[in-house]
Amino acid sequence: MANSGLQILGFALACLGWIGFIVCTAIPQWKMSSFAGDAIITAQVTYEGLWMSCVMQSTGQMQCKTFDSLLKMDSTMQSTRALMICGILIGFFAVCIAAVGMKCLTCLQDDEVKKAKVGIAGGALFVIAGLCVLIATAWFGNRIARDFYNVLSPAKYEFGPALFIGWAAAALAILGGALLCCSCPRKETSYPPSRGYNKNAPPSGKDYV
Repeated sequence: MANSGLQILGFALACLGWIGFIVCTAIPQWKMSSFAGDAIITAQVTYEGLWMSCVMQSTGQMQCKTFDSLLKMDSTMQSTRALMICGILIGFFAVCIAAVGMKCLTCLQDDEVKKAKVGIAGGALFVIAGLCVLIATAWFGNRIARDFYNVLSPAKYEFGPALFIGWAAAALAILGGALLCCSCPRKETSYPPSRGYNKNAPPSGKDYV
């Protein structure tokens, strides 16, 4: 029973992390303009994401514009896009596969060994998806930090909320996938072992009839 509860907890954490992948990819607040060292308070804040750049006025109005061309974007942005999309797709397949391997569902209930292997496969896919998102967000954050400390950079940016959401989502997916992999039974067979024939056993009474 405790093993089943651990599996449900891992699945819930991993699914929450997968939802975080989608939110992190969709919102434009991957990096935001920095005002460190400026004495003048600026009336607008610039955000940039994977798909668009936005400008928010002091009145709360936001105007966004999608990027015109994919080929004009730098390699960091293209790689981050690819890794985030891979993480979302792998996470989707992980949700489907791990749901089949859940003990609380009736799928593959006749074969416990196969059901356990399916659960392990789903957990492993969650871990892979979390690593994809973790690499993408860490790579993008490293680029922001390098540009911030570069004196030749025309604009300074800081970490946006999307990066923190991505890091938290990746941690949840990796933790949930690890719990799914650890919650499976250790036994290798789902049927009782066959009894061996003892040659030294005395014959039964039926042999004398």
